[in-house]
Amino acid sequence: MGELARWSLKVSRETDIALRTLLATRGGKKGDMSRFVEDAVNREVLRETVRDIQARNTDADPDELERLIEEEVGAARQSFWTQDRH
Repeated sequence: MGELARWSLKVSRETDIALRTLLATRGGKKGDMSRFVEDAVNREVLRETVRDIQARNTDADPDELERLIEEEVGAARQSFWTQDRH
């Protein structure tokens, strides 16, 4: 993690017990709850971003979208493989 921010959250007792139980069954360590919450937030932000993009592109031509995606993926692959990999 980079620079950290402190959050103060309130959740139901049932949610607290469920999460603590889950983490304990995984051999919970210090910081696991923070990592779990951060991962969950990141997944939800990604889902919302994808939904927004899908909504923006409902009228787009599927073939044109596929072409643009392939073009960008190809450029990303080329950039990845041509970087000086140490």
